Amino acid sequence: MSKINQAYIDGRFVTVQGSEVVECINPATESNIATATLANRDDAIEAIAAAKRAQGALACTTKAQRIDMLKSLQASVLASTDQLRDSAIEEYGAPLARAQWVSQYASQSFANAAQTLEEYELVRSIGGARVFMEPVGVVGLIAPWNSAAGTICSKLASAIAAGCASVIKPSELSAVQTQVLAHALDRAGLPDGVFNIVLGRGSDVGDEMSTSPDVAKISFTGSTPTGKLIAHAGIETMKRVSLSLTGKSAAIVLEDADFDVAIPLALNAAFMNNGQACVAGTRLLVPRRRLNEVSERLKVLVDALVVGNPQDPATTIGPLVNRAQYERVQHFIRRGLEQGATLVAGGTGKPQGLDQGFFVQPTVFADVNMDMDIAREEIFGPVLSIFTYDSEEQAIAIANASTYGLQAYLFSTDLERAQCIAGQLQAGTVLINRIVPDLLAPFGGVKQSGVGREFGVFGLESFLEAKTVAFG
Repeated sequence: MSKINQAYIDGRFVTVQGSEVVECINPATESNIATATLANRDDAIEAIAAAKRAQGALACTTKAQRIDMLKSLQASVLASTDQLRDSAIEEYGAPLARAQWVSQYASQSFANAAQTLEEYELVRSIGGARVFMEPVGVVGLIAPWNSAAGTICSKLASAIAAGCASVIKPSELSAVQTQVLAHALDRAGLPDGVFNIVLGRGSDVGDEMSTSPDVAKISFTGSTPTGKLIAHAGIETMKRVSLSLTGKSAAIVLEDADFDVAIPLALNAAFMNNGQACVAGTRLLVPRRRLNEVSERLKVLVDALVVGNPQDPATTIGPLVNRAQYERVQHFIRRGLEQGATLVAGGTGKPQGLDQGFFVQPTVFADVNMDMDIAREEIFGPVLSIFTYDSEEQAIAIANASTYGLQAYLFSTDLERAQCIAGQLQAGTVLINRIVPDLLAPFGGVKQSGVGREFGVFGLESFLEAKTVAFG
């Protein structure tokens, strides 16, 4: 069992000043795999100071120098792909295929940012003025546990491309993943202080980042309530914020869709990453007259899913991240039953034969309406709710009847019709006949799902400030 007690500050690994120790539990076996001593506010202050010292020189780097940094980071992280994959499997139970995808996406983020920066004009003429796109300053990057490497690398790539030094706060539930990633990033040999990593609680490390006058921007991925706290905390220093928050995504299957393709894809969208994904399509909308057919299809598909050891390539669904999340999902399944939803597959309790580990039964409900808890709340587990509609207009209304609007899925063989519907959906992203995003296109939510965009040009510009210089 390893002991993790270091932060990465000013180009070196240093023992944290905090004293709180947390256990890292393998959710598949419930065994202790590590202990982590969390950083505290003093560690955050030191990390911010290191980033501030590095900011001046980084802001003056050329486009070519930043691209070289990004390519070095890409190579270093790519060399650690297997270790990043294994740490995600061990620490939060990511299924092998998902963990492999995220670990590859982590290194690809730097290549994408380099490509974006290469094609981007940092200086341009507008009217009689010249506009300089300058780094906003020191940034705080706050990442969740369910895609730690991917989220950190994506945010860091855009920050470096823009010339911003950063302080990174991963979730305290991702200590093992963070340790692997920190060593990979360190091997890139970037100047001291360009990025700093402080694993600690939001109540002290996160709060210090959100209130410090030396941090110009926060980029946060996580829950809506926490995002609101960050936005409130940063208002005194007029921080720029990018918030990628809670989702309750709808997947609409139109009457003309190929159901042999659409229903399996929709199920995958709902249950990706064990259902622990903000973009999970957990509301499935189908024509009313096809409900029985869809329910039967889903029951067959769910019964065939392999739930178990996430290291096994055959496994589709692994465990939930911890006992608290297991109990949360059990609560919502019980509420679905209590509020009158029809159980199609799954249910409460653990799958047969899996007494150890935080495994839940992948569950599907039919006859769901928006008054039910399972229809409104982000459950963050493999629970799918089926809604029915009688018209295209009603499908759009149901999809939009949510306080959230992160992502939506649409299945149809009529692409012109699908594009028309996509334009009416209140979501930051609409994926048509696919469930994998385009990582150069902007990503982010509307309504309670967030503020701002990440990835590609939009991600780069979220770390830039426009300065106008007009000549007399």
